Amino acid sequence: MAHEHASAAGGRGPRRGPNARAPRRVQPARRVAFAVLTAVRESDAYANLLLPREIERAGLSGADAALATELAYGTLRRLGTYDAVIGIAAEREPSAIDPAVRDALRLGVHQLMATRVASHAAVNESVELARESAGAGAAGFANAVLRRVAADGADEWLARVSASARSDDERIGLQTSHPVWVVRALRRALAAEDRADELGALLDADNASPRVTMAALPGLAEPPADRTLYSPVGFPLAGGDPEPVVRGSGGTVRVQDEGSQLVALALARCGRVGPGERWLDLCAGPGGKTALLAAEARSRGARLEANEPVPARAGLVRRAIAAVPLDVPVHERDGRALAAEHPAAFDRILVDAPCTGLGALRRRPEARWRKRPEDVAELAQVQRELLRAAIGALKPGGVVAYVTCSPHLAETAAVVAEVREELGGDVEELDARAALQSVARTPLDLPARAGGARHAQLWPHRHGTDAMFLALLRRA
Repeated sequence: MAHEHASAAGGRGPRRGPNARAPRRVQPARRVAFAVLTAVRESDAYANLLLPREIERAGLSGADAALATELAYGTLRRLGTYDAVIGIAAEREPSAIDPAVRDALRLGVHQLMATRVASHAAVNESVELARESAGAGAAGFANAVLRRVAADGADEWLARVSASARSDDERIGLQTSHPVWVVRALRRALAAEDRADELGALLDADNASPRVTMAALPGLAEPPADRTLYSPVGFPLAGGDPEPVVRGSGGTVRVQDEGSQLVALALARCGRVGPGERWLDLCAGPGGKTALLAAEARSRGARLEANEPVPARAGLVRRAIAAVPLDVPVHERDGRALAAEHPAAFDRILVDAPCTGLGALRRRPEARWRKRPEDVAELAQVQRELLRAAIGALKPGGVVAYVTCSPHLAETAAVVAEVREELGGDVEELDARAALQSVARTPLDLPARAGGARHAQLWPHRHGTDAMFLALLRRA
């Protein structure tokens, strides 16, 4: 929930003549949120990486940091809805509005429609951001648009937006701020479990701020008494910044989604671990699952290798595993090539494949606006190639966990089905639902999949996790 604060910091705007009005001072939390919106639009920045740096640079803490987070994330999540509101209030296409002015309007509309910020502050400071970005004319335009929005309540604006939709799916997309193709993909994924009626709950969950969950690396740290519902190594952050907790533990406690914890543990604890087993994390960056696998390997007498083709992300993997007293080589190779060079070499392989990330929209609010339907086919090709290569690198009887942070059927069930069909009797699908239940502290609601498929899907609305998909394949 956002609140109004008195602290403010001025900004340098365009040059003005000697008789021009002095610029208003913009509250620093709004300035930080506006900077994040600008960077996401101009340079495809990731809000979850940029926002903490901007908050630190501005010297924000406590309520001001929370306000900046709410304004940035809330606005990014609801861009589709807010653009529709702006289009109606401005009587022009949002794409025809100067991009910086449009960002200021989005920020103002979010405050007016979804927070308890005083309407005069929401309007005046957003107008000032427009003035600083594009001059007095833009400020007058922004003032007129935002005062039209402020004149009516959020429910009335949502009704107008809904009335402008050309189809039921477009209406759902506008109301919940999801692209239509994402709405349809998520409905199909739920329908595969005969749960299509949960679509509304899922879309709402995508727009809710997720809690921060932590993982205590097994054998190296113990979770506190307040535990996560499912993960045996997880616990919720009580509040505030998790970094002091991570630093205080020496890296043996980490920020990690509970679903991410569960799928890594399902592979590590799938059946008996033989002495000296060799494990591989094929697509390791940024290293959260790698650290958990490393801790598990250490306690079970196994060896682990990791691979991440992007050097910067490989560096993150090395940092993630630094707290684990286990020698874990980190390769920087194309995973397909690395696996091909090691036939029948590994007992367990994690393929946390690159994907659309549709399962983590609540944590990465801008992702829904960046991905396109055509991205799915390109990613699915890479996913199939990685999975095939990983199976080739398994010893007979070895297991590969195919994981995506996406529930899209073309990235999940279809990839597994195609690879299984191609390899025939050389690969057997294990019961991923049973594997997850075996590591969970309390039973998970994991309904049977269409056609008797044995993979498993976690959901934000049902489990409070990212929408992690898991399939376990064993080489014959």
